[in-house]
Amino acid sequence: MPQHNYIACDLGAESGRVLLGTLTQERLTLEEIHRFPNRPITVGSTLRWDVLRIFEELKLGLKMVAGRGIPVAGISCDSWGVDYVLLAGDEPMLTLPYHYRDPRTDGGLERAFAIVPADEVFLETGIQFMTINTLYQLLCDLHSRPEILNCADRFLNIGDYFNYLLSGCCTAEESLASTTQLYSPHSRDWSGVLIQQFGFPPRIFPKIVPSGTPLSVLLPSIASETGLEGPRVIAGCSHDTAAAVAAVPGQGEDWAYLSSGTWSLLGIESPQPIIGAKSRLYNFTNEAGYGGTSRFLKKIVGLWVVQECRRQWACEGREFSYPALTEMAEKSAPLRSFIDPTRPEFLKKDQMPQRIAEYCRATGQPVPATPGETVRAVLESLALLYRRTLEQLEDASGKASRVLHIVGGGSKNHLLNQLAANATQITVLAGPSECTGLGNVIVQAIALGHLPSLGAGREIVRESFPTVCYEPEDASLWREAYRRFLNLVT
Repeated sequence: MPQHNYIACDLGAESGRVLLGTLTQERLTLEEIHRFPNRPITVGSTLRWDVLRIFEELKLGLKMVAGRGIPVAGISCDSWGVDYVLLAGDEPMLTLPYHYRDPRTDGGLERAFAIVPADEVFLETGIQFMTINTLYQLLCDLHSRPEILNCADRFLNIGDYFNYLLSGCCTAEESLASTTQLYSPHSRDWSGVLIQQFGFPPRIFPKIVPSGTPLSVLLPSIASETGLEGPRVIAGCSHDTAAAVAAVPGQGEDWAYLSSGTWSLLGIESPQPIIGAKSRLYNFTNEAGYGGTSRFLKKIVGLWVVQECRRQWACEGREFSYPALTEMAEKSAPLRSFIDPTRPEFLKKDQMPQRIAEYCRATGQPVPATPGETVRAVLESLALLYRRTLEQLEDASGKASRVLHIVGGGSKNHLLNQLAANATQITVLAGPSECTGLGNVIVQAIALGHLPSLGAGREIVRESFPTVCYEPEDASLWREAYRRFLNLVT
C-alpha cells in the first residue's frame, strides 16, 4: 500500500485541532499540527460560537500542512452535535450561532411537548431528550427571532458548516444530522412529520448524505490562500462521537464504548436502532453511525465538571494542570462523597466547586475541603454513573458488555479509568486518546478507496496504537458505594 496523507479537522467544545493522518500498509499515524482554544463568546446576554475565528484557525492549520510539501488526499471536519449556523444565499452566516449552553432553551422540552407529545417525538427519532438538541433551538428561533429564520434558506450543523466553507457543497452528513432530533432513523432522512408539526420551514433542511461521502476538491480560493492543492473534501463522520466510535478497537460483539471528554457518551454499536419503552424510560439515544449502524448510547455529563472546577480555581488565582488535579485526587481519601452528575446545577457554568460543596452539605455527606477531594468526588461519581448507565444499557438492549473501551481525551486519566473498572466490575481498555481524529481519517481512507472496510480500519488502529488494561478491584467496597450512589440519584 502506498503512503496516503489526510487532514482531520477535529472541533471540540474546549479546543480545536488540525491533525495529519498518514496511512501505510503497516500502520496509521496521527500528528497534531495545530491546536487552538475554542471558547464561547458573550454577545449581549447570549452565548455564541465565533465560527469565523475558528475558520481562520483551521486555515492556519492547512497552511502549516501545505508548508511540508506533501500530497494530501483528503480533508474532513468533525464537531460536536446540535449547534448550527443559519445561511442565506452566498452569505457565510446570518448571525453568530448560539452555544448549546445558552439558557434560551430552558423549558424547551415543555414548550415542544405542548405541540407534539414526547412519546411521538421519541418514536419518530429515537433520540435522547435534551433541551440543547437542535429541535428545541430551532423552536426558539421560530418564536423569538422569526425574522432571522424567515431570511434563512438552510442551516448546517457545525462540522458540516466547515466542510461547506472548504468545499462549497451544502449537505448534512447523516451522523451529525441524527443529533438534531429531527432525523428519522426509519427513513434515514429528515422527519417530514416533525418538521410539519413544529412549523419549521422545510427549505432550511439540506440534503442528507451517508457518512463517508466525497464532496468536491478543496475550493480554489482556499487552495490559493493556504497553498494546499488537490485534497478532496469528505463528509466523513461529521459528528465527533461517530468518528470516535468508528475507530474504537473493539473485537467481537460483547464490548461497549465510552467516549470520554467534556461529555461522556456511553453505548454500544447496533445494526439497527433500539427504540422501545425501556430506551425511552432510560432516555437513551439512537444516533447514526458509519455504514448505517446505530450508536445506541446515552449522553451524560463528563469531565465538564472538572473543567469548570479548574476554570473557577484559576479565576481565584489557583492554577492547576489536569495531571496535578488527578494526582491530588489520587492522594485523597476514597469513597467519601458523591454527587449526582446529571443534576441541572452541574451542567451550568460558574461556581462549580461551590455547587459541589452545597450538594454534599444538602445531602448530609462530608463536604470536600480541597481541590483534590473535590475532583475525587467528581471522578468517583462519574465512574458510578457509568455503572448505572451500563446496567440500563443492558436492560434496554438485552446485550451485556464484558469490556468497556474508553477512548478520547479522558482515556488518559488513569485514575478515572481505574475507578471505572472498579465501579463497573468489568475490564476497561483505555485508548487511543485520539479516536475521533483516527476515525475521521479512517472514514476518509475508506471513502477514497485506500481501505476496504471499517473492520480493516479498526484492525490497523489495534496494530498502531496500544491500549492500557484496567482490571476491577475492591468489589465489596464499590458495591456498597454504588448502593449509596443510587440512594442519591433515585
